[in-house]
Amino acid sequence: MQTTEELIPELQALIIKQLNLEGMTPADFDENTPLFGEGLGLDSIDALELVVLLDKNYGIKLYDPKDARKIFYSVKTIAEYIQQNRPQA
Repeated sequence: MQTTEELIPELQALIIKQLNLEGMTPADFDENTPLFGEGLGLDSIDALELVVLLDKNYGIKLYDPKDARKIFYSVKTIAEYIQQNRPQA
């Protein structure tokens, strides 16, 4: 199983691809950059895309929107959530 540190660059690349953040590279934001608001400036549609990303790539479903706010704060918080909740293969 991947460590949180191994998940971070993978997630950065997946977020860029899933959200069509053209011209952006993983070097443009680090693991602690807020994804919404002052950080990357993502919106609620992007949040839905992140829910799809977690389900499609990691088999994780989110049911409570209140949880999503905490989980999607940064790439690091997403990686930590995946690490704790990923179904065992």
